[in-house]
Amino acid sequence: MTDPYQVRDPELPGRLLSVERDDLVPLLRARSDADFALPTVGCPAWTVREVLAHCAAALMRVVESRFEQGVFSPEANDRDIAERAEWTNAQVVDELERGMTEAGPVIAKAGGALDMIALGEWVHAGDVREVLGAPGAYAGSGLPDALTLLVRVTREREHLPLHADLDDVDEPLRLGAVTAPRPPARYIGEAATLVRLYAGRPVAAGTSYELAGAEEGELKIFG
Repeated sequence: MTDPYQVRDPELPGRLLSVERDDLVPLLRARSDADFALPTVGCPAWTVREVLAHCAAALMRVVESRFEQGVFSPEANDRDIAERAEWTNAQVVDELERGMTEAGPVIAKAGGALDMIALGEWVHAGDVREVLGAPGAYAGSGLPDALTLLVRVTREREHLPLHADLDDVDEPLRLGAVTAPRPPARYIGEAATLVRLYAGRPVAAGTSYELAGAEEGELKIFG
């Protein structure tokens, strides 16, 4: 039987970005300037605006193939945000929309090297949704593609092996290294909570899940 996660779908990252663009951008355009100044929980050092500015800058770097030394480091990210300090919130959202539209074809041609960026953008969209009280944080219509990408990224990195039985997904997922010296950890719970654990985001209060054979911090794949 062919493993669907072994074969890269080059269109998947762009599709994930497009789906999130269509959901997130209208939400942002309907929000007040005060909402953009709210601190986020997923990235406590950044406001909603700063998260969005980082996302827009990262995608435009992909579109324009600007990958100088140290790109995407904390220092480079802070510089990208500072460069947009005088922009209006609408301008930040405009650039984000453009990046989410134009980055997909570039990522598709990169052979997988840039796929993680699309997943990171989707997670950041969850950071924004959460603080704005909007539905779909770390879930929503992009979840199936995000989970597929998460499985493939963790396998390629030979991350800690984990078997996930998700409450809201029909088939179980096998993440991380296919062969490893330790037996796979076991997760039972909602898909959004699993995404939070891999992204290093706080688990929502009152959330119930089971994780056996690994510590929460061992799952984290974002720096």
